[in-house]
Amino acid sequence: MAINNPYQTYQNNSVSTASPGELTLMLYNGCLKFINQAKQAMVSKNIEARNTSILKAQKIVQELMVTLNMDLKVSQNMMALYDYINRRLIEANVNSDTAILEEVEGMVTEFRDTWKQVIQMNRQQVHAGQGGQV
Repeated sequence: MAINNPYQTYQNNSVSTASPGELTLMLYNGCLKFINQAKQAMVSKNIEARNTSILKAQKIVQELMVTLNMDLKVSQNMMALYDYINRRLIEANVNSDTAILEEVEGMVTEFRDTWKQVIQMNRQQVHAGQGGQV
């Protein structure tokens, strides 16, 4: 008999019912979580945990890269920024440099906060009857 984990069930449901915009927000939040874990691992000199957390953050950045619509100019700009973040994550991992992680964290936080505002504006338009889809 399988025991259901309510937290895991909630997490699975929240991902499967999220809009594309909400999924992007979840990716940003996950990236920030792994960056913070990597910083903590650096402080405690846990090389394996640092590497694992940075690799997870890189995977999220790579996922954000492949979801871009490259027909749009803004996507081309975002691709360059994501590429920069990905290269800086590699550098932070190789050099065990928390300052680089803090730089990347600031960029990802800014993207996340901007994306959150886009979602909120979209919801306001939908509720006002103006359409919109993020």
